[in-house]
Amino acid sequence: MMYKISTRGQYALLIMEDLAESGRECYVPLRVLSHRRNLSVKYLEQILSRLVEKNLVTGNRGVNGGYRLTRSADDYTVGEILRTMEGDLSPRNQNDGNTVESEGSRAFWDDFEKTVNDFVDSVTLNSLVHKNEEFVGFEYCI
Repeated sequence: MMYKISTRGQYALLIMEDLAESGRECYVPLRVLSHRRNLSVKYLEQILSRLVEKNLVTGNRGVNGGYRLTRSADDYTVGEILRTMEGDLSPRNQNDGNTVESEGSRAFWDDFEKTVNDFVDSVTLNSLVHKNEEFVGFEYCI
């Protein structure tokens, strides 16, 4: 089974980027996040409740309420965020005990899994924010 990151995981990463761009001091209202990412408030609440549960973000009610990061953007990895939403990022089907592997294929899948996990753990949330800042937009010629 080839693993695929769900839209929930992809949106969680986008929301975390959005909160990182806003800074740790500011609470970003739910409706603002919903508008920026064109997501329903209910769907966003599901994502944010999981992020709050795992202490990646904190929420505040009231007039100046919203959500913000609990730590510096440098202290988050893409792997941590995706695992919060997706669970294990293994490309293997862990529920199938009938899988028979040769030594060669087992070694391949072990290396593949290590490569994926090493990569997502090497990318910080802050590095995504910096890439967003470097992007100057699309050039249009008419």
